[in-house]
Amino acid sequence: MAAVQHLQGLIGLAAILLIAWSLSEDRRAPPGWRWIAGALLLQVAIALVVTRVPFVWTLVGYANEAVFAVERATLAGSSYMFGYLGGAPLPFDLAEGASPPTIIAFQILPLIIVLSTLSALLWHWGVLKAAVRGLAWALRRTLGVSGVVGLGGGGTVFLGVVETPLILRAWFDRMSRAELFAVMVMVMATISGAILVLYATTLSATLPNAVGHMIVASLISLPAALLVARLMVPGDGSPDALSGADAAEPDLAYDSTMDAAVRGTMDGVQLVLAVIGVIIVVFALVALVDQVLALLPLVDGSAITLRRVFGWLFAPLMWAIGIPWEDAQAAGALMGTKAILNEYVAYLDLAALPPGTLEPRSLLIATYALSGVANLASVGLIVTTMGSLCPARRKDVAALGMKSWLAGNLATLMTGAVIGLVTWG
Repeated sequence: MAAVQHLQGLIGLAAILLIAWSLSEDRRAPPGWRWIAGALLLQVAIALVVTRVPFVWTLVGYANEAVFAVERATLAGSSYMFGYLGGAPLPFDLAEGASPPTIIAFQILPLIIVLSTLSALLWHWGVLKAAVRGLAWALRRTLGVSGVVGLGGGGTVFLGVVETPLILRAWFDRMSRAELFAVMVMVMATISGAILVLYATTLSATLPNAVGHMIVASLISLPAALLVARLMVPGDGSPDALSGADAAEPDLAYDSTMDAAVRGTMDGVQLVLAVIGVIIVVFALVALVDQVLALLPLVDGSAITLRRVFGWLFAPLMWAIGIPWEDAQAAGALMGTKAILNEYVAYLDLAALPPGTLEPRSLLIATYALSGVANLASVGLIVTTMGSLCPARRKDVAALGMKSWLAGNLATLMTGAVIGLVTWG
């Protein structure tokens, strides 16, 4: 059975590459089989080294402990501000056997504010900036990308959908179309910063060491995103506009430590409000669609729902990346929710699945396949952000928006397939 599931994963990788190539702007100019093989091997190598080398996985596990420390510190602030709604002791007794309620808006989302502030401080102090430069250097050395694309890749792992374009704004007008698309796809295919921690916290009871898995997913998704991006928009054959090893340095600065703390806090508050708004609207829209679908005849004795429709549509894709068919419909519903609606809603659904709905390997593959912000709302956000930072490239960014959405989802599906290939049992 395991061998069959691994064969499925190989089928999925081949299908993803074929889809990306078939949608290419120039199918006669692929990046070359050697480069394609190198990008695939890099994904597998990252997955093997991080998940199969005990020392490395232990180091990644420390990130999980650090997050728990930040979570405890955040609860101290949220419980002071919101009382028992924010995690303080309850002023009343619970019914026998009942658990204390977890209120997302007051107990989990404040993590975004704290981590946004910490990220801004670490960037100002040079710690995060050095990490971004290091990852950018690794991408340039392994995949030969330009300096600005490498910098964008380093930024996506640590910064958000808005912050990553900010560090590249000085180079947008000189970037080639292929470079621009590569950056957009990497943004779509990764989860970074405070959002990564938010999702991992949501899954902590479902997936052990969820923070570590989220970090690994973003690292694997970087070469996957670059591979899919180069297949879909291979460029015109001319040298990249910014190809030097030191072509790009981060273009994001704070005036002082206090400025970093204040701006980081305000950015976090805005992000929390955005997350609350998105969740409310998405759940409302799903409920409205389900009410309409309930008017249709029953299927197998049950009403048709949007999640069932997503399951039917996306089940073949989830099977192809290594998930058994009996789990594929549930995983497909999650993937459809992520791609069309919102990845956090998909993770909330994943955390709420009854135990045993997905076997452990299927759960892991689904978690990695969902690990990106490629949804329709993100298309509008990234097009608006990048178009505002460089009005001269607004037309190019708008034309590449939906392509980046598709490419981002193909990249995270590839990440799911890769983690399935290195996972047995």
